[in-house]
Amino acid sequence: MGREQELIQAVKNGDIPSVQKLVAKIKASKSKLLGSAKRLNVNYQDADGFSALHHAALGGSLDLISLLLEAQATVDIKDSNGMRPLHYAAWQGRVEPVRVLLRASASVNMASLDGQIPLHLSAQYGHYEVVSESPAPPAHPLQVAQLLLNSHLCVALLEGQSKDATDPNYTTPLHLAAKNGHKEIIRQLLKAGIEINKQTKTGTALHEAALYGKTEVVRLLLEGGVDVNIRNTYNQTALDIVNQFTTSHASKDIKQLLRGEVGPVHGRPLPGTERGFSPLGPAWGFQCSS
Repeated sequence: MGREQELIQAVKNGDIPSVQKLVAKIKASKSKLLGSAKRLNVNYQDADGFSALHHAALGGSLDLISLLLEAQATVDIKDSNGMRPLHYAAWQGRVEPVRVLLRASASVNMASLDGQIPLHLSAQYGHYEVVSESPAPPAHPLQVAQLLLNSHLCVALLEGQSKDATDPNYTTPLHLAAKNGHKEIIRQLLKAGIEINKQTKTGTALHEAALYGKTEVVRLLLEGGVDVNIRNTYNQTALDIVNQFTTSHASKDIKQLLRGEVGPVHGRPLPGTERGFSPLGPAWGFQCSS
């Protein structure tokens, strides 16, 4: 096994002392004349395109991430799926690893091959926690979503982009959070000013929540002022989808909620999401910093 493979294996095992020794060799080789020693490549990638930093982010170890960054690991290195360490840290839902990567200038808006930015993963896997024998900080998916959303809005503001992150299918983090029932993340997205009626081919976030039987999400979106009369590319409203495809017990409650709203839009905006609310205003505590 070469030294690069040893580094990756040590990171996967959470073996901090071994990683420290290998990183020390990298620093020592840099102090020698060029060519006098073969340097360990801290950015070496395995068959899946995973670098040591990918594995550290996936494992959620702040110590390992910091060690590798100090050894000048490339923060935005991509694996075979175009996923960067920040994608995996966001997926894990642990705040400090995400914060450290952002402070190391990880790109918050760089997409994977399937068009997903870290905020998509945070919204989609908001309740994901890893069972691991190695010690790692607890998952705080809502805080991670807030941190990524702050950073995303800052970049959008500075670069003049739309604040609504979408993948090639126009799926927003709101669609993913609605599909998976992550209510608190939805609240933060709405307070940040995300477009509640943004559509994919299959419809709005309300269509997703209705299809997957997320009653409380449907209620939350209705309170946020979502338009229940919007039809997707198949000419279906959210109520049509429930009537045609959803047979769960939750569908009865969802039907009742939607039937009470069909017709003129009379959803009530959530506090802080009314017309004229600035997503950069003090009510949400927005700051362009990580």
